[in-house]
Amino acid sequence: MSTAFPLSTGKEPAYRREQVDEFLDRARASYEQAPGGADTVTAGEIRRTAFSVNRKGYSARHVDAAMDRLEEVFFERERRARVADLGEEAWWAETKQLLSELRGRIGRPRGKKFKRRGFFASGYRRSQVDSFLERVNQMLHGEGSLTTAEVRGVAFHSEWRGYSEDQVDAVLDAVVVLILSTR
Repeated sequence: MSTAFPLSTGKEPAYRREQVDEFLDRARASYEQAPGGADTVTAGEIRRTAFSVNRKGYSARHVDAAMDRLEEVFFERERRARVADLGEEAWWAETKQLLSELRGRIGRPRGKKFKRRGFFASGYRRSQVDSFLERVNQMLHGEGSLTTAEVRGVAFHSEWRGYSEDQVDAVLDAVVVLILSTR
């Protein structure tokens, strides 16, 4: 498959071309088949996909932007199928439940929003995560805005006994789902 991604230049981050092409071929095949078929690619899988970095690969920023758009297309397709199965009211009830769970997590005191790593392990820097979640809280209260790209692109430094990466990443995924759900 030939893609329209430009190759990286200079010291720009780049992704392995064969990995990107293989995933996009799989995503295209999945999109063209009926939802729920074998080897179906989901919006969540697209969000969690990571490619190896190398020199002379596809420009990472161009691939990332395409992956963001692809996730949105797959999410909308999945949303429509879910609404068809459950009905609009049930789907909105699920979205409200997700919002409630996010508010509960975000409403916890600073430094105590997530499980901390053990004494000999590092995790995400608590102050950075808490600050970002304050932005999420403002968005949830209509006092600010966040894009899915900002949520996907946030990066936290590590610190000893920081927050559990898995828990923080799960909440960030939920924030992306909530943003996509309420468009």
